[in-house]
Amino acid sequence: MEHSAFISIGLPVSLFIIMIGMGLGLTAGDFAKEARHPRAAIVGSLGQLVVIPALGFLLIWSLDLSPAIAVGLVILAACPGGATSNVITYLAKGNVALSIVVTAIASIATIMTLPLLVNLALGWQLGQSANVTMPVVDTIAMLVIIVLLPTGIGMLIRAKAPELASRAEKPINGFGAIVLVVLVVIISYGLRDHLVSLLIQAGPACLLLNTLGLAAGLYLGRLTGLAKEDQLAIAVELGIKNSTIGILVATTILGSQEMAIPSMVYGLSMYLFGGALVAFGRSAIPAKAI
Repeated sequence: MEHSAFISIGLPVSLFIIMIGMGLGLTAGDFAKEARHPRAAIVGSLGQLVVIPALGFLLIWSLDLSPAIAVGLVILAACPGGATSNVITYLAKGNVALSIVVTAIASIATIMTLPLLVNLALGWQLGQSANVTMPVVDTIAMLVIIVLLPTGIGMLIRAKAPELASRAEKPINGFGAIVLVVLVVIISYGLRDHLVSLLIQAGPACLLLNTLGLAAGLYLGRLTGLAKEDQLAIAVELGIKNSTIGILVATTILGSQEMAIPSMVYGLSMYLFGGALVAFGRSAIPAKAI
């Protein structure tokens, strides 16, 4: 499948910049604060790395999805949260430090877990005879370069030049939203001949994953006795994914625009769910709690 220059070159570069933006909002103090009371971070990280991928596999088992859409849904479920989840947590009066820490932990762990989970989905949906696998070593190397390295650069800038980091964080987050919209347009055009049928398949699955992720986050937080602010942060982390990483994996590593459809749909729909969470958090958490 032919790739546009934006997808093959511009997307990795854009994601590198976006991840610098995430690092700009992260400090060593965030980790130290949550390390003193790690229960919430552990619950959130396990939910992100275990519960959501499990829900993704459950959905492709129970729904009649094409192999490409099914694998794309697992790619999405295996992705970490992103800067958007941190912003939504802030607006919803959740625990922002917890949100940032869970995002960072999941982003690091995803480097190892994402290729393993996606290869499981590829083997299940396409079969070993199809000889379609995700190159684990190459994928890990790419994710280290595009996710881990720029996050570290952003943290270094934040530590050395906090005023510059503060000024740059919002524009870079806005840049991330623009990149997502451009990706949606490019992929939609490339799949225009059968886009409607793909959206009909992916739409309900993505909405279910989003809904189940948010519900699982709230339930896990309540089950483990966490404060409302922590429950809300975990719900956001499990329900708001870094879908740009999903699009990168599908298009650049696996060379499939069809597998990118779930991440594309989710990348748009998650803002609706995020808005609902903001409304819920602002009504459920009193102003004195933050």
